[in-house]
Amino acid sequence: MNPSSNPTSNPSSHRSSDRAARPAASRRGRILAGTAAAVALLGAGTFGAVSAAAAPAAPAAPAAQADAPAATSVGKDLTRTTTHLTLAAATQAAQAALDAAKKADRQVSVAVVDRNGSVLVQLRGDGAGPQSYESAVRKAYTAVSWNAPTSELVGRLGQAPTLKDIPGTLFLAGGAPVRAEGAPVAGIGVAGAPSGALDEQFAEAGARALGK
Repeated sequence: MNPSSNPTSNPSSHRSSDRAARPAASRRGRILAGTAAAVALLGAGTFGAVSAAAAPAAPAAPAAQADAPAATSVGKDLTRTTTHLTLAAATQAAQAALDAAKKADRQVSVAVVDRNGSVLVQLRGDGAGPQSYESAVRKAYTAVSWNAPTSELVGRLGQAPTLKDIPGTLFLAGGAPVRAEGAPVAGIGVAGAPSGALDEQFAEAGARALGK
């Protein structure tokens, strides 16, 4: 066989192929390098965007607070101290009134209000009628408002009949005031007995329990 006829053994043929391949490889290298650089830049931009989005906003500077106006104190002669019945004392009085009714075999409701007419304690005895609950409160409110037993106040309606129109009052016997140094500090109301006289008897028993 003629060696010159074998293309694989021809040195000049190898050199020509190498020269032809070098530019193509160089072009591919440049393209790959450019693509890698673009990807790197794109990645940096993407990560930068995500990082910026995740970063918390800087806290706003606190607004300047206006100076609060100074509290105004009233003169010492413009106020007064009032005495009120404690919850424990009100509970004691209510229970004493209910016990007196039980001893007499009467089913009643008992209410104790403070000097302002607000209910402190309310007890409803077993078997007491539904109307007795509110009536006891109103009798107690009436007694403390006028610092007098409601049986006495009933007599005043002859001279002042419109008293009964005052909201929250009930001019029926069964309410008794609780006094401290002559001033009313609470009212006890009882309702549900067959007569107002019995109701008031039980209310007075509750008031007397606080004087022991």
